[in-house]
Amino acid sequence: MDFTPTEEQVAARDLAARIFGDLSTHERLTAAGTGSDAELWKALCEAGLPAAVEDIGLLGLVLLLEEQGRTTAQVPFAASCVYGLLAVSAHGSAEQRKRLLPAIGDGTVVVTGALPEAAVRVGGPGELSGVVPVVPWLRDATHVLVADEEHGLWLVRTVDARCEPVELTAPWSAGRLTLDGTPGEPLGERERVGERVGERLGGSDADVAGAGQGAYDDVLATARTAFAGLQAGVCAGSVARAVDYTNTREQFGRPLATKQGVQLRAADAYMDTEAIRVTAYEAAWRRDEGLDYATHALTAAWWASEAGSRVVHAGQHLHGGMGADLDHPVHRHFLWGRQLDAYLGCGSEVLQELGALIVDGEGDA
Repeated sequence: MDFTPTEEQVAARDLAARIFGDLSTHERLTAAGTGSDAELWKALCEAGLPAAVEDIGLLGLVLLLEEQGRTTAQVPFAASCVYGLLAVSAHGSAEQRKRLLPAIGDGTVVVTGALPEAAVRVGGPGELSGVVPVVPWLRDATHVLVADEEHGLWLVRTVDARCEPVELTAPWSAGRLTLDGTPGEPLGERERVGERVGERLGGSDADVAGAGQGAYDDVLATARTAFAGLQAGVCAGSVARAVDYTNTREQFGRPLATKQGVQLRAADAYMDTEAIRVTAYEAAWRRDEGLDYATHALTAAWWASEAGSRVVHAGQHLHGGMGADLDHPVHRHFLWGRQLDAYLGCGSEVLQELGALIVDGEGDA
């Protein structure tokens, strides 16, 4: 394993860090409220960062999402890259790739995902019905990727569906998606999707459950890996704020950071953050290399959920009374960390799924 980023990945990460650092400030986040920052999204797209993900791979995307997480930037970057660019690139038909990838790359098409829900029913040809109570970034999206009861993937235009605003713990511009005979476009050529993803997921999903299951599992594993990278950034930002605060805040004439209890709590948070980061890196690297990564994605998701919750709680705790201030910047990291804790499966859920995968003998080595 070699997680050393390429020159292209480093350049993209540094550019993302500069844009997020310049535009995702406390003042701008306060002004945005619970909505997304349209100016920041425009700047990211003009810099070519969403489009670059097709070249720098999932590991490159994880590096970019770390920078987003550090600043809790309110843009649909993760969703559109995972459920749009990477999903269409890996599983879309040639016509879909030609039509959608340039538009996703320049930001004129924004895709989000209604995964891991699979509550959509297929009626007539291309007609979908069902309700997904919460879809992150639905209010920003032009398209949403949904899964039917057989785990087949469909792209639905949000203008054809009913989308109602929903507020989450974190400001993710979420919505409730209602489909009622809504037209949908199947993602890719179903008879060929399974062949492309079966081996990489390390099992016989394509043979047993067909192409739809293989594509669904691949997109979900990709999403879990990417959002684990986002959680690593959220946690790193929380730890950095706690370190800065405890080094400047004095008690009885000494900085809080000189107290052993504070040092141990901060050290534990740092180690948890590193565990999230390295497991996300490994899963992303294996996907980019075409290796089995199903269990690695679940491992990254488990660390992002369990350790992520510990880290953002520690960040608030180390701020003392200031951590209870809802307007303090560290509170955003707490909200994002708790939302990511539950998104795509909480720790106990992914642990159960990981155990079942290993028992069934489908886990990768």
